[in-house]
Amino acid sequence: MAGEILKQFHQRSIAHPDDFWREQAQRIHWERPFDQVLDYSRPPFARWFVGGTTNLCYNAIDRHLAQRAEQKALVFVSTETGIEHQYSYRDLYVEVNRLAAVLKQQGVGKGDRVIIYMPMIPEAFFAMLACVRIGAIHSVVFGGFAAHSLATRIDDAQPALLVTADAGMRGGRSIPYKPLVDEACRLASHPPRHVLLVNRGLDPGLTWVPGRDLDYAQSMQAVGTPEVPVEWVESTHPAYILYTSGTTGKPKGVQRDTGGYAVALTASMEYIYCGKPGEAMFTTSDIGWVVGHSYIVYAPLLAGMTTIMYEGLPTRPDGGIWWQLVERYQVTTVFSSPTAIRVLKKQDPKYLTQYDLSSLRYLFLAGEPLDEPTARWISEALKVPVVDNYWQTETGWPILSAMPGVEPTACKFGSPSFPVYGYNVQLLDENTGQPVPAQQKGVLGIVPPLPPGCLSTVWGDDARFVSTYFSLLKERPVYSSFDWGIRDEEGYYFILGRTDDVINVAGHRLGTREIEEAVSSHANVAEVAVVGIEDKLKGQVPIAFVVPKNAGLLTDAAATQAFEKQVLEAVDSHLGAIARPARVYVVSLLPKTRSGKLLRRSIQAVAEGRDPGDLTTLDDASALEQIRQAIQGTL
Repeated sequence: MAGEILKQFHQRSIAHPDDFWREQAQRIHWERPFDQVLDYSRPPFARWFVGGTTNLCYNAIDRHLAQRAEQKALVFVSTETGIEHQYSYRDLYVEVNRLAAVLKQQGVGKGDRVIIYMPMIPEAFFAMLACVRIGAIHSVVFGGFAAHSLATRIDDAQPALLVTADAGMRGGRSIPYKPLVDEACRLASHPPRHVLLVNRGLDPGLTWVPGRDLDYAQSMQAVGTPEVPVEWVESTHPAYILYTSGTTGKPKGVQRDTGGYAVALTASMEYIYCGKPGEAMFTTSDIGWVVGHSYIVYAPLLAGMTTIMYEGLPTRPDGGIWWQLVERYQVTTVFSSPTAIRVLKKQDPKYLTQYDLSSLRYLFLAGEPLDEPTARWISEALKVPVVDNYWQTETGWPILSAMPGVEPTACKFGSPSFPVYGYNVQLLDENTGQPVPAQQKGVLGIVPPLPPGCLSTVWGDDARFVSTYFSLLKERPVYSSFDWGIRDEEGYYFILGRTDDVINVAGHRLGTREIEEAVSSHANVAEVAVVGIEDKLKGQVPIAFVVPKNAGLLTDAAATQAFEKQVLEAVDSHLGAIARPARVYVVSLLPKTRSGKLLRRSIQAVAEGRDPGDLTTLDDASALEQIRQAIQGTL
C-alpha cells in the first residue's frame, strides 16, 4: 500500500501542478526563466515552462564540466567486436562539439531534422547530443527496420541529413546497414541531402554515393576540436521525433519537447530510479526505442551519472556478461526488460552468483507486462528489489511505478505499483467511461494535461494526436493508453495487456497477460506467448506457444504430451476452464525482434493461416517457421 508521504506527494502534483513542477524545474539550467509553468488553453495540448529557454545538451554535458569533467560519462562495451571505450564528461563534450560542427558545416541548423539509423555505438550517442546542441531535431530509427520502413520515416520527417554506419553486429554476424540506407533513399520522396557514415570496417562490400555520402572519421578530423555554442531553444521546441506503430499502418511520429522532457527525466532519476551523481546506470535497451532515449542517453547524464552502452547479446560470451559489467563498473541501477530476464532464466544459475553485485541497489523492468514468476525468480536470485514500471513511447518516462526516492513501499510481484506523480490515472469502463472500482478491469486512461516529458503532439499532425489518443470518451478528453488494467484493494495496479489484444471467448473478455502468467506458473516454463485465434463456435480461443526450460521435451513425444496437460491444468487452477488454451504448442524459441519484443501479431497471423506481415525486425526466421510447423503438426 502506498504510504502517506507518497500519497500526499502524488496528490500535490495533481492538485497543484504549477507549484509542483515549478519546484522540479529548478533541477535544470534555464538560460531564460519561463514565464508560465503550464499553458493548457488549447486542450488536450499542454505547453510546459512557456517562455523559458534551455538546451538539452547543455544540461546533459556542459553544466557538469565544472564539477565532474574527468568522471566517466559514457562507457561503451561491445562483446561483438571486443571493443571497450570510456569517455569522461570532458571527452564527451569534445566529441559532441566536433560532430555539431560537422552538422553545421553541412547546413544543419535549428529545426532541421536528422535521422539516426545506427547500431549501438558511441557515434550514435554523440549524434543525438550534437543534434539537440544546435537545435536540430533527431529521429532515431531502430537499426532492425528494413528499407521500406526507413523510407516511410524519411518521408515523414524530411531530414536534411542521415547518420548511419556500414554495419552492426549481432551474435557474431555482420548486419549491413548501408545497403538499406541506399535503398530507403531511393524509395523516399524526400531523401536527405547527405548521409554521414561511420565506417567500422565490418562490410567489405561497402559502396559510397559520390556527392551524397560523407565519411564520419574524415569529417570529424577536418573540423578539428571546435567549441560550438549551444542553441538556446524555447522549452516547447521539439527535441526529437520517435516513431511508433500506428493502427493505420502509418507510423506515428511522437514529438517530444525540450524543457519538459529535461525536467521530467531529471526528477525521475531521484524519485524513481534513485540514481546519484557519480554512480553508474546500465540500461540494456537499444537507443532506437524510448527507453534507450530516456535512460541510456539523456537521464543518466542529466543526473551526472555514468551510463553504460552495450552492443551485444545478454548471453554472449555467456549468460553472466551483464552481471560482470555490474561488478566492473560498480553499477547501482540496472534497467532491462522482462523478455531479457526470461532469456537469462534459461541460463546456468551460476552466472547470477559468480560476480560481486554488492553495488546493485535496484533492478528496474519495463517494456511489457512482467509476470510474477519471472519477477520472483530474478528478485530472489539477485537479492535486490525488482521494480516493475509501466510506460509508453508516448509518455517518455514511467506512468506507473514504485517511487523509492519519495517513499519506499512494498512491491507486489507482477504489479508496477502506483500512479507516478504528475499522472492523473483512472481505470475507465470502456462503455460508460466511468471510473471502475477496485478489482474490476478498465482501460487505463490519464486525465489531461499530460505531465512534462510526454508527447506534445504527433509530428506534423495535430489532428491525429487528438483522434488517436483522446477519443476514449466523447464527453471529455482523456488520454487512452490502449491497455487494460486492474487495481487491487491496496491501490496496486496490474496491466493486463492491450485492449486490442484482448481475447473474446464466448463473450468473456480475457487478457493475454492473464493467461500467460498462469502458464508461466508451471515450473518448467521459460517463456510463453498466448494469442487469440478465430473460432467458429466461441468467436476466439487462446492458444499458447511455450518454450520449456528442459529442451529434452522437444524430442520426447510422451513427455511433451504430459507437459502440455500440466500447463492446461495450471491455467485451470489459476483462471478457470474458460481461459484454458485450446492448444499448447512446445517450441524451442519464440519469434522476436532483435531488441527482444515478441511478434505476437505475426504469431497470430501464422496460426490463422494469414500473411504475417512485415518481418524486417525478426531476429531468427526459424522461430516463425517453428510456429508454422507446430500448427501443422509437422514439428
